[in-house]
Amino acid sequence: MVNRNLIRGLDLTEEEWQSELTAALDGVPTEEIAWTTQEMELNKIVEGTVLRVEGDVVLVDVGYKSEGIIFRNEFEEDEELPEPGAKVKVLIEDVEDIHGLVDDSRGMITLSKRKAEKIEAWMKVMETVKEGDVVTGTATRKIKGGLLVDIGVNVFLPASQVDVRRPADIGDYLGRTIQCLVLKIDEARRNIVVSRRALIEAERAEKKAQLLADLEVGQRRKGVVKNIADFGAFVDLGGIDGLLHITDMSWGRINHPSELVSIDQELEVQILHIDYEKEKIALGLKQRTPSPWENVEEKYPIGARVKGKVVNVMSYGAFVKLEEGIEGLVHISEMSWTRRISHPSEMVQPEEEIEVVVLNINRDKQEISLGMKQTQENPWDVVADRYPIGSVVKGTVRNLTNYGAFIEIEEGIDGLLHVSDMSWTRKISHPNEMVEKNQELECRVLSVDQERRRIALGMKQMTDDPWETDIPGKYQPGQIISGPVTKITNFGVFVGLENGLEGLLHISELADHKVEDPEEVVKVGETIEVKVLRVDPDERKIGLSRKRVEWAEEAEVEEARSDKSSAPSIAVADLKGGVGDGAGPLFKPLATEPRTAEVAEPADEGEAEENT
Repeated sequence: MVNRNLIRGLDLTEEEWQSELTAALDGVPTEEIAWTTQEMELNKIVEGTVLRVEGDVVLVDVGYKSEGIIFRNEFEEDEELPEPGAKVKVLIEDVEDIHGLVDDSRGMITLSKRKAEKIEAWMKVMETVKEGDVVTGTATRKIKGGLLVDIGVNVFLPASQVDVRRPADIGDYLGRTIQCLVLKIDEARRNIVVSRRALIEAERAEKKAQLLADLEVGQRRKGVVKNIADFGAFVDLGGIDGLLHITDMSWGRINHPSELVSIDQELEVQILHIDYEKEKIALGLKQRTPSPWENVEEKYPIGARVKGKVVNVMSYGAFVKLEEGIEGLVHISEMSWTRRISHPSEMVQPEEEIEVVVLNINRDKQEISLGMKQTQENPWDVVADRYPIGSVVKGTVRNLTNYGAFIEIEEGIDGLLHVSDMSWTRKISHPNEMVEKNQELECRVLSVDQERRRIALGMKQMTDDPWETDIPGKYQPGQIISGPVTKITNFGVFVGLENGLEGLLHISELADHKVEDPEEVVKVGETIEVKVLRVDPDERKIGLSRKRVEWAEEAEVEEARSDKSSAPSIAVADLKGGVGDGAGPLFKPLATEPRTAEVAEPADEGEAEENT
């Protein structure tokens, strides 16, 4: 074998040493130089003879002029190195004549015993195994994405193909002998993908068809728990899985299926329903024992007082366990006659033992309605006696609405103070104009409705009605008064008189001329003089006029002028005696009517208020 390291040391090019070699061999018989043309194929398996062992290196003769080497790591740790003369199959990895400089400084052939064994094993497998075959092997190693299974060569078993349902830890299969179905063979990459799941599913498909034909609703079958979910457990009946729902596990309350069953546990279950089209089976465990709801009406008649334990508290009520498998609901509305409860936890806590009254039973739905407040006297049964109509009560403003204020007169007993009952004279838009939250005040009871649980209260009724006492005598038609403009509407103006009392100045009474918009004449807050046209205590209305105040002023001016201009003539033409009384003229000049006097008054200002 030509040592290229040596040639390179002679400073010769590839062409130069080839030319020299050809010239040197010119005329030499071919048979004598046959060894120089011998070629070694890379990646070829050959049989070699062990020459000697030098430390961690085994020297092997593979029929080439140079010796081949096998490194110690090509052998198993506990494997003894071969003796000289032993035969060994190796793979030629690197040859100096092809690749030039090899890793070994001595220019020897690099060999691999391990790769040769793998290739031979692969070839052996390829002779006997094809896609779709069933193979048996041992799971040897866990790698990313699955397991390596030794069937003579390592094949890949993806994690998704280990079982019908992916196990929590595929490492549990290490060391186990398993059967798999060959899914794919990649000869170029020397890779085989197998599936245990496909084999299981194929086997189960056969059993499933037979089992479905044998199953009937009502049958009891033994099965093994294969998986547990929050909603139930899957039970293998021997070829097909059935669902044991959490609601069919026990007549009593359970929070999770794991409280009753565990993986690989054998159970006897009852067939509840079979869907042959979808191949779904519903199973029951509690159905093996009689239902406690069969004679529930006899054990818990409506109206009976019973004791139970609170097992769950929800936002809408509390569930009370009367016995194993029988629970009733105490709705939040049935917890107290008077207390305003935001959440049932204000009244009860889990594990607390309470007394309840049976209100209703629905055996078909397995529901019982229970009440807590029914164990106590209803205060509304005696509220009419406690708060008779006309009596004065003290309370606290608990809440305000657009239409009134709710007054708490005792815990849980509220009365409504309507805005119409807050003032005799004021027109109130919102109750906050008169009262505020948490304010204490006295009211008079106006009415009590025990059935609807309502009490009507009045604040204005604490004083006499001024429309029956003061107002008719204080405000007379023709009277001139002044007050501020409190509100302007499209039909007129409201004028404040006293303590919230208002009169209506109709738009037709604002001025002599026609007014389209009252705001063109007056403004809110402006103090104006008005004339009282009418006072109606029954309708609680006072009609006012502004233009008639101006008429009166004009009439006075005209009368004064008339008196001044006619005084001398009257003095001259003084008629006395007869029908005169000697105190002045017999006839006095009439006051001149204003030019707008023909404008008629509105028939009733109440008509103008109809749109308010």
